[in-house]
Amino acid sequence: MTENPNANGDERNGNAVPAPRDTGGEVIRVRRGMFGANNGGDTSGYGGLIRTVTLPGAASRPYGGWFDEVADELEGALEEQDLLPANAIEKTVVDRGELTFHIAREHLVQVARTLRDDPALRFELCTGVSGVHFLGDKGRELHAVYHLRSLTHGRIIRLEVSAPDSDPHIPSLVAVYPTNDWHEREAYDFFGLIFDGHPALTRIMMPDDWQGFPQRKDYPLGGIAVEYKGAQIPAPDQRRSYS
Repeated sequence: MTENPNANGDERNGNAVPAPRDTGGEVIRVRRGMFGANNGGDTSGYGGLIRTVTLPGAASRPYGGWFDEVADELEGALEEQDLLPANAIEKTVVDRGELTFHIAREHLVQVARTLRDDPALRFELCTGVSGVHFLGDKGRELHAVYHLRSLTHGRIIRLEVSAPDSDPHIPSLVAVYPTNDWHEREAYDFFGLIFDGHPALTRIMMPDDWQGFPQRKDYPLGGIAVEYKGAQIPAPDQRRSYS
């Protein structure tokens, strides 16, 4: 396995900081305040903070190290199955020493099975799926990110799939990676991603009758007042705002 000196950040001068992103990414939102709250819920004191939310752009070959080997083998294996790689792989991103394939959701299961079964790839383990909600990423607001590990070759890659808020359906990978069972339930519970074909897609942490999906960025900041040592602590959405 080829080591990337920037894979875990910049170690110059003893400072472990994230490696800088390349320019040319896609700006999807301008966020104001520390947490992006615009309804008075930002009590951090950083209401004047303004920053852009940028997604890394597609990388150009050569990607470097073993990344090209994996990309070549995946594309060749898909072609052998009469699937054009360009139809399945929307873009390939190399960012901060990590390789991510953005996959069209209708081809997710086939790509995952290929990555698992091809002898030159052998990504036998999926360590979970993470949900992400980008409000400004119009038409693909919901993202599911899968972390795949090859125990055979000692490699780690990611698959990323997107879906719009209006149609939050993504094929389940439980049939390919059974370890995803509860991870997909958690992503459904918190983000509302619907994993088609999951054997029992029910809430895993929130009550069954809970309304909404609490980790979406447009979920209202609310809560209940709490009594602590005789004092009443107001709910988060009723506290003083410093914005």
